[in-house]
Amino acid sequence: MDTDLNADIAAYAAGRVGSVDRFVALHARARPDHVALICGDACLTYAAFDARIDRVAASLQRDRVGPGAVVAICAASTIDYAVVFVATVRAGAAVAPLSPSATPAQLAAMIADCGATHLFADAATATLLAGTTIAARIIGIGDAPPCTPIEAWLLPAGAAPTLVPVDPAAAFNIIYSSGTTGTPKGIVQSVAMRWPHNHLTDPPGHGPAAVTILSTPLYSNTTLVSFLPTLAGGGTVVLMPKFDARGFLQLSQRHRATHAMLVPVQYRRILALADFDAFDLSSFAMKYATSAPFAAELKAEVLRRWPGGLIEYYGMTEGGGSCVLVAHDHPDKLATVGKPIPGHDLRVITADGEFAEPGVAGEVVGRSAAMMTGYHNAPAKTAEAEWFSAAGDRYIRTGDIARVDADGFFTLIGRAKDMIISGGFNLYPVDLEAVLKDHVSVDEAAVVGVPSTEWGETPVAFVTLHPGEAVDADELRSWANARLGKMQRISAVRIVPELPRSAIGKVLKRELQAIFAAT
Repeated sequence: MDTDLNADIAAYAAGRVGSVDRFVALHARARPDHVALICGDACLTYAAFDARIDRVAASLQRDRVGPGAVVAICAASTIDYAVVFVATVRAGAAVAPLSPSATPAQLAAMIADCGATHLFADAATATLLAGTTIAARIIGIGDAPPCTPIEAWLLPAGAAPTLVPVDPAAAFNIIYSSGTTGTPKGIVQSVAMRWPHNHLTDPPGHGPAAVTILSTPLYSNTTLVSFLPTLAGGGTVVLMPKFDARGFLQLSQRHRATHAMLVPVQYRRILALADFDAFDLSSFAMKYATSAPFAAELKAEVLRRWPGGLIEYYGMTEGGGSCVLVAHDHPDKLATVGKPIPGHDLRVITADGEFAEPGVAGEVVGRSAAMMTGYHNAPAKTAEAEWFSAAGDRYIRTGDIARVDADGFFTLIGRAKDMIISGGFNLYPVDLEAVLKDHVSVDEAAVVGVPSTEWGETPVAFVTLHPGEAVDADELRSWANARLGKMQRISAVRIVPELPRSAIGKVLKRELQAIFAAT
C-alpha cells in the first residue's frame, strides 16, 4: 500500500487526477491519531477512519461492487455515512447520495435509475421504504430493522480492498436534483470534475488544522464542497445530523471551529439568536455560503458580527462555471455573487443567443473543467442543459438571469423559470421582493406568478414578519405598490409564519403557487 501511495503522491505532484480516499490513507499514515470525524460524542481518528473504509470497500468488492457500479446512501449525516461514501470511492464505484425527504416512489425511481446494487439506509429511511420494492440490497446504518446491519455485513477487521486505479472519466458520484420542478434528475460528476476539490493545498485553509462544521446534509453538493477538501487536507469534520442555530454555536465553541458552510437562511437564524454575541467564535478563519440568494445586508451583518472571512460561491451541481465573492475583500460588492473563478468562463447570453454587453440582463451560461458528464439516462434533458457558442464551445445553462458590471462582478436578478410575464412585460420577482423587504415589519419575502385572466400572469407575495411585528396584508400591498412601477404591482399579499424551503434552504416557489391556488 505504501508503494501505491508514494506513486499517488508523485502523480498528484505531476498534476494528474487523484481521489479523496487516497488522501485519507496518506493522512492515516502521517498523522494516525488526528481526529478525522466527529458526530455527537463519537469520533474517529484518521487511522480508524482509514481502517473502517478498508473494511467497507473490501466488503463491497466481495459483493462484486467495483468500477461501473453504483452504491446509494439515504440517511442522516453520521460517521458511518462518511465512511460508506469514501469506501465506495475506494472500491472504484460511484456514490449516489439520496435525499431522505424524497417520497418512497421517488427513492425507488432514483435507485432504479442509477442501478445501485446496495442501499445504505438509516432507521428513518428503512421505515419510509417499508412495503416499497427496492432492487438494491439494503444495509442498515445504525439500528435500522429489517435491514441487514452493517456490522453483520462487514468482513472481519483487517480486511483490505484491492486498490483500483483512478480513472478520471469514471463517475465519482451521481447527485439527484431536488425534484422541486419535477422528477429528480441524476447529475453525473466524474472523478476529474471532483478532483479540484481535493488538492493537497487549498487557499481557503482546509489543512490539518481545519475544523469544519457541516450542518447541511451529505447528499447535497453544498456539503460535499466542504466535506471533501477538509478530508483531503487532513482536517477534522464535525457532522450535524440536524441543524439548529444554538446547537451550531455550541458545537462551534466546543470544537473551536475554523470553517463552516452554511446556506443563507442558516446565517439568518443564527444571527437572530438573542445570545449570539455571547458565544466565542474567535477560532473561525473562514465561512462559506452557497445554494440560495444571500442578501447584501445579511452578508454585511455576518462580516460585522462574526469573526473570520466570508466567501460566497455561486454555481450549479451540474458545473459549468462558478463565481466567488470574497466578501471581506469587496464590501462594496455585497449585492453581487462575485467574479468567475480563474479558469471558469461565465457569460451572460441574450434571448437571441449572443453574448450580452456589460449591464445587459440575460441567462448565465458557463464552461470549465468542472462540468457534469450529463444527466443519468436522460440525453434529452442533458441536451436542454447545454448551450454551444458560435465557436462550438460547450456551456452549461444555469437558468439564472443576471447582469455583469464593468468590473466583471455578476448580479443575479432571478430564475428564468420564475420570471413573471404580466401584460407582455417581464417582471423579475427579486425586484418586487427587494421593495417588500424594505418595509420595517417584513423579514422575508417571496414573489411568484399566478394565472390571471386579465394579464396572463400576475405577481402575488408571501411574506414573513420580524418577531413582534404586525401589519395588515392589504396595507402592505398598498405600501409596496406605491413604490413599484405600474406593471409591477402586486395583486395579493399573504402573511405566513415561514416560507417553505428545501433541505439546503431554497424557497420552494412551486409550493407557494400551490398554496395560493388552493386558497
